[in-house]
Amino acid sequence: QVQLVESGGGLVQAGGSLRLSCAASGRTFSTYAMGWFRQAPGKEREFVAAITWSGGGIYYADSVKGRFTISKDNAKNTVYLQMSSLKPEDTAAYYCAAVRPFTRATLTAQRSYDYWGQGTQVTVSS
Repeated sequence: QVQLVESGGGLVQAGGSLRLSCAASGRTFSTYAMGWFRQAPGKEREFVAAITWSGGGIYYADSVKGRFTISKDNAKNTVYLQMSSLKPEDTAAYYCAAVRPFTRATLTAQRSYDYWGQGTQVTVSS
């Protein structure tokens, strides 16, 4: 059974940094892509970043380019989202997700993803 467990959320001031982690278990993820999504109150869930587990292809939403960095640790089966220069509009519940198979076009669509974590809250104060 696939499990994705996020951690690392919290309260941070604008301009600060946080690192989210997503620990994956339950199968071999070498053929998967992993994505981060976020959902603010009253808004739809939106794509943040994705990384392909084997090839290291990396994709970002325009709103986070240059501020967020997605990475992975194959040995630990863990994906990270390093968030810097945080803004109040980054406040949301952040979710990690896994998908297989995938294409470049499907990586940004939440409906493409098969497995989801429970989410971790990030709150950025002004």
